[in-house]
Amino acid sequence: MAERSKSAARGVRAKSSASAGRRAPQRRGPVAEPVELEVDGLAVRLVRKRVKNINLRVKAPDGRVEVSAPPRASDAVVAAFVREKRSWIDAKRAEVASSPRVEAAQASPEEVAAWRAVVEACVPALVEAWEPLMGVKAGKLAYRNMTSRWGSCQPATGRICINVRLALYPPECLEYVVVHELCHLRERGHGQRFKDLMDTYMPDWRERRAKLR
Repeated sequence: MAERSKSAARGVRAKSSASAGRRAPQRRGPVAEPVELEVDGLAVRLVRKRVKNINLRVKAPDGRVEVSAPPRASDAVVAAFVREKRSWIDAKRAEVASSPRVEAAQASPEEVAAWRAVVEACVPALVEAWEPLMGVKAGKLAYRNMTSRWGSCQPATGRICINVRLALYPPECLEYVVVHELCHLRERGHGQRFKDLMDTYMPDWRERRAKLR
């Protein structure tokens, strides 16, 4: 969830290093340590680095606000940008607060076990239905409570692991992840060939994926 300034930060210009009609290669300097700003009662984590625009993100699961800005952007410029985007920030924080990610982060072991039972009951049937359509054969099916991945696949062995947190999302999201991992049995990476396979087998996969964000 990110918002970007429409132009470079006010009062900030990229430094030109042209010489004899040729542009010298840009050198990336070290990223400054994050600082905490307070803008109208809102805590903002600010990182200054080699970027052209001010970028703003609302991070799950706690709705914290993070901003990256060019090195010369003053605190006042950053604060003005945050104020300008305050309505967007509030809307995104409300969206994050109602997301299943928040529920997942606070779940008890009993709740995780319940998710696992649901996913374990659904995945084998989905795999069995999609294997002949895709011309693949999955290996061992595994289930884990993962914080950063919806699934994984080991093409060499066919082992597929599915995140039990998918029990918190609409059924079409679980089916999307199953098809995604089965596609990796035919294409390891996420390049154009992989996307073409997904388009062939599940034309609405992008819409399904969007529900997981």
